[in-house]
This record gives sequence, C-alpha cells and structure tokens, in this order.
Amino acid sequence: MRIITISREFGSGGRELGKCLAELLEYDYYDREIITVIAESKKLDENYVSRVLDNHGWKNIPLSFKNSFVSTVSSMQTSLLLEQKRVIEEIAEIDKNCVIVGRNADVLLQKYHPFNIFVCADMRVKVERCRKSASKEETLSNKELERKIRSIDKKRSQTRELLTESKWGEILCWNCSNYFLSLWRRKSQ
Repeated sequence: MRIITISREFGSGGRELGKCLAELLEYDYYDREIITVIAESKKLDENYVSRVLDNHGWKNIPLSFKNSFVSTVSSMQTSLLLEQKRVIEEIAEIDKNCVIVGRNADVLLQKYHPFNIFVCADMRVKVERCRKSASKEETLSNKELERKIRSIDKKRSQTRELLTESKWGEILCWNCSNYFLSLWRRKSQ
C-alpha cells in the first residue's frame, strides 16, 4: 500500500494536484470525503462539520497553553478532531493506495511512511487560481483576496502547530504541480 499526502497553501493547486495524481496513478482520493464520513458518523450536517474543522476556532488559544488546548477547545471541536483522526487512520488501514489532501494526514499517518508533498505558490499565482475558481458573485479586490489567502494559511499553520507541535510548510517545499499536470495531460491525450 502506498499513501500520498498533500499539504498545501490556499490557492496553490494542491487539491487539483491530488485529484490528478489519484487519477493518473489510479489511487483512491480523499479530501471532502473525510468531512462527509465524519458528518455521517456523528449525524451532523456536513457544512457544520466543515465549518467547525476548517474555521480553526481554536486559533485564539494562547500558544503558552498549547499542550492543554483540549481543555479549552469546545467538546464538539475536540470530538470532531478526534473523529477526523480516526477516519484518516481508518483510510490508511484499508490497505489501498490513496491520495489524502490536507487535514494534517502527513503527520497523523507517519507510521505508514507516506510520500508527503507540500504545494506552495507565489501570491500572484494563488490570487489568479482563486479568481478562476471563484463564483461570479464573489467581488473581493486583489488586496482583500490576498488578505483572505494569508489568513487561511495562517490558520492552517496555527492548527498544525497546536495539534501536532510541528511547523506547517517547513518541509521541502516542492511545487511539483506543473510536472504532474503535464504527466496527466500526456496520459489523457
């Protein structure tokens, strides 16, 4: 069994890279599917689960208390974080090749020795990618969009540090999306 985990900066194309890799390698793909499983197992609305896990509500906890954050985080957040960890570990135990995007899977699954990719891009590229995928109703200026991107990345970094005591993005930063996209395009021709 082979596991590929993809951590990514917001707007860098990590999700698309994960989908392309999974398709190219014929691996199972997990991203939003993890939220769906959590929502079903907890009998909660999927959007609610996503908001609780993605809004990083624990970001305001003073860093000096990082080892005791569970007592400060709401019981629902704690429950959902533990369920997310359980679901990710269960995916690994299925013993099938897979690509998992986000959710600190690279750290949670260390004992499985996954191939970890961190996808990053410069701000101009991230803004362009976000513009392309935005709905027509979204009217953020470039400056507002940059602030949103930085905010999401900061929350991801804080969550990573609080939950795993490791630094987010301090691994070999290899933006390989163009390489894998070119492989995928060649295969689909």
